[in-house]
Amino acid sequence: MDWISFVGIVPAVIFPTATMLQVVHLHRVKNATGVSALSWSAFAMGNLALYIYTEKYLEWQAMLGMLGTAMLQVYLIALILHYQKKSRLTST
Repeated sequence: MDWISFVGIVPAVIFPTATMLQVVHLHRVKNATGVSALSWSAFAMGNLALYIYTEKYLEWQAMLGMLGTAMLQVYLIALILHYQKKSRLTST
């Protein structure tokens, strides 16, 4: 494995893992207080744009690190909005 391939593995592991940690946390606490859907939307859009920009559509590092992470982030955004809505409904 060459150096560039190894470097490509780092974000392919770190980005989805970091996003998954936030997903797991939200599922556990069932509360999105302090979690910004707008910030996670920006991350998702950035990952999608970077995936397109790199033109490495079939490399697993790009697919997992950028496209897979973006899909996880879209799910995370849905969770945030769900828990924020639930919080607003229970507080009124």
